[in-house]
Amino acid sequence: MDCAEEVALLRQRLGAHSGVQELAFDVSLGKLMVSHDPALITADQVCALVTKAGMTPEAWSAMPPARNFLLRNARWLLVTLSGLVLIVAQSVSFHRWHGSLWAWLSHEHGGGQSPVVIICYVLAIALGYGPALPKLLASVRALRADMTVLMAVAIAGALYLKEYSEGGTLAFLFSLSVALERWSLRKAQSSVAALLDQTPAEASVLHHDHEHRTPVDRIPVGARVRIRPGETVPCDGVVEAGESAVDQAIITGEPVPVPKRGGDRVFAGTLNGLGVLEVRTTSAAADTTLARIVRMVAGASHRRAPSEQFVERFARIYSPAILSLALAVALVPPLVAGANAAQWFYQGMVILLISCPCALVISTPVTIVSALSSAARRGVLVKGGAFLEEAAKLRAVAFDKTGVLTEGKPRVSTFRTLNGAPPEQVLRCLAGLEVHSEHPLASAIVTYAREQGIEPDAADRFRARCGLGAEAEVGTHPFWAGNWRFCQEKHLGRSDIAGHLETLEDSSHTAVLCGTDRDVWALVALTDPIRDSARKTVAELRLLGVEQIALLSGDNRLTAAGVAREVGIDCVHWEQLPDQKCAVIEQMKRDHGVVAMVGDGVNDAQALAAASIGIALAGRSTDVALETADVVLSAGDLRGIPFLLRHARRAGAVIRQNVCIAIGLKAVFLATALTGHADMWMAIAADMGATLLVTLNGLRLLRPTPTG
Repeated sequence: MDCAEEVALLRQRLGAHSGVQELAFDVSLGKLMVSHDPALITADQVCALVTKAGMTPEAWSAMPPARNFLLRNARWLLVTLSGLVLIVAQSVSFHRWHGSLWAWLSHEHGGGQSPVVIICYVLAIALGYGPALPKLLASVRALRADMTVLMAVAIAGALYLKEYSEGGTLAFLFSLSVALERWSLRKAQSSVAALLDQTPAEASVLHHDHEHRTPVDRIPVGARVRIRPGETVPCDGVVEAGESAVDQAIITGEPVPVPKRGGDRVFAGTLNGLGVLEVRTTSAAADTTLARIVRMVAGASHRRAPSEQFVERFARIYSPAILSLALAVALVPPLVAGANAAQWFYQGMVILLISCPCALVISTPVTIVSALSSAARRGVLVKGGAFLEEAAKLRAVAFDKTGVLTEGKPRVSTFRTLNGAPPEQVLRCLAGLEVHSEHPLASAIVTYAREQGIEPDAADRFRARCGLGAEAEVGTHPFWAGNWRFCQEKHLGRSDIAGHLETLEDSSHTAVLCGTDRDVWALVALTDPIRDSARKTVAELRLLGVEQIALLSGDNRLTAAGVAREVGIDCVHWEQLPDQKCAVIEQMKRDHGVVAMVGDGVNDAQALAAASIGIALAGRSTDVALETADVVLSAGDLRGIPFLLRHARRAGAVIRQNVCIAIGLKAVFLATALTGHADMWMAIAADMGATLLVTLNGLRLLRPTPTG
């Protein structure tokens, strides 16, 4: 399976079966995923249906079986042989040969072409079109007038008219276009898959007082790895010792090496500079940022964009219409006006050839896969062409605050007890609760407690309350921590506590209250620095024409408004629960159309799903947010959002160019054919020329989009 025509054929064959629940295609990998009810259709029956469609099913493997040179390059070998036979035929046609047997073979009997020439052209047709015969039979059985059928009719017409040269050339160029289509899709996909080759095969793992070389795929999470100058980082991890500068352009697109020291994150596939680093691994080789990029882009290819769906629908109508038009051109002038039947039959065949939808079918998938691959190289993982096309129409963006516009690494600035309890006791209970939470504020509180030499108490029955806080049983009593709204829900919102909040909450502080169901024990104020890239990202989005930029935060009004003011956002929603964030997103969609939500937590998942495009930050987002999001910024850099918008618009422009080339060029030649002034060579130029143009134009997207 290597083209949209085959995808359409498989959809028709498999989709009509009641036991097939869902079909997903990855053309670039030749991969079909079938969800089915085993009680209604078995895997063997699915394979049988694929075989009837003219294709050979094989069990999918991420590591394809080893094949010899002939099998790996069979398509290109047939194309080459077809072309070589054509050259021989042309040579025999244009030269006079001497010698008894050869002279007889090359002699043109009765004014026609010689047997050698005819045999060569027929052989070129067999070599070029032969591999498509199973698809042709499947299309005929399905009564589907696709590109394979159009080509077969055109070649048969050329043979009938004894235009052997045109028939052979057509078959050769048809096979060449199919090979180019597969090559272009493979090239786009391999541009990302090749990233995995950046990781080393082995790495130096430290064990007590010695080190040993270990295959990267066997390095466990938590291992300590030594990375020497010039070596490639084998796994994602955190620096524990040493200082160096790491070139991580392959992941983040940053043009200069980034300084790394204790506590900094490093990514697999990046290149260490002049220092020695000791890194504690945080992921296995199969789950590094680099590996996830490859998996996500590979999985994105089968999610069809609207333009791909349009092309597929158009081709279903286009092919039968062209067959009808060609038939009318061949029959109407001779029958109605008494015109030369052979001449108009020839023109009908020319129309078939001119109108083959090869260029139209390939125009969109090549562009989409190239764009997804190029974006992945910049650290922007888009989970399908549909989301890429949506991004081009983006008109509004909503941001979460903590961990998105801010660093997500808050620290405790004030700890104040309110009930007279010893601070150590309060901190033990509070840390015992927060150690179970994934929220950045919780991590900051636990870190603060341990810095004071206090270990968390044991906590049971932990329960997160999205948008409010969390609660659990610490020791023998229930304990909670959260915002002022949570405190009011507990009916503990006294005026004196509100007064304490007013003195602490400002543009750079977030307040957390904690206590039991009977009393508030303490108030904690935390600060969270704003990201350096936040201001620039907001400014770039405005320059790109985004109409509304909003901040949706579960934090208090003063803190949320202060952060929004610093980054240049004028629409602020504070103390937002998950369903309230979702409601704001729905309203923004009604007002502006296409809306993106940028979030990182469990409480953002609902809004991420409701938005036209959900965007999460890898390395900072929860698993729920990463799964829900349509776009993942693998480097956690907000500057990927303006890049996505520019890149999506560029991809949309290339798609429109390709569709115009594919249809426009054929329309010009079609008008010429309808007047009776076209020939097979013009048809070949229209069909194969358009195919080559759209293929090369789509592959331009493998080059990076300017950052602006």
